[in-house]
Amino acid sequence: MQDYRININYAKALYLLAEDTHEQDRVAEDMRLVHQVCAENRILNVIFSNPEVKSSKKADIITDLYSQHVCKTTMAFLIFVVRKKRSVNLRGISDAYINLYRESHGIVLSQFTTADPADEAAKAIVTKAVAEYTHKTVELKTKEDPNIIGGFALEFDNTMYDARISTYLAKMRRGFEQNSYESKL
Repeated sequence: MQDYRININYAKALYLLAEDTHEQDRVAEDMRLVHQVCAENRILNVIFSNPEVKSSKKADIITDLYSQHVCKTTMAFLIFVVRKKRSVNLRGISDAYINLYRESHGIVLSQFTTADPADEAAKAIVTKAVAEYTHKTVELKTKEDPNIIGGFALEFDNTMYDARISTYLAKMRRGFEQNSYESKL
């Protein structure tokens, strides 16, 4: 719970700074990059969580990683986070910032899961349907999961529409296990 508060507070501070400097969009892209790098690099997370690695060394790593790819505001913020010994929270802070950005700009994140890669027509239909339902701009992420056999699952705003074949088969299996069609005399 405490990390959540730390992440939110740092993200709010960055958001207010980006708002003052009119760099919200640029900082949002930078935070997506930070989130992606932290999510994909386990060794980096180990270094950031190790208290024996000095803050100056962590700041050098941050500078080497991001100085050519992010704006000055983001770079200064990342160095600030490292100096405050919160480098372990970079992924959470970036995620919280992205959520704040989406909320303030009326963007809803939607996860569209299918058995096979979804074509552009299906993505367009899903995006349009979610936009009409939520009255927000839709950021659609797609995912392939062969375990669902067929159909799709759509998640957005704490709502899930489940049209997976695997779900229907599981319901049928439970129905047959109950054997409600047999006489109970």
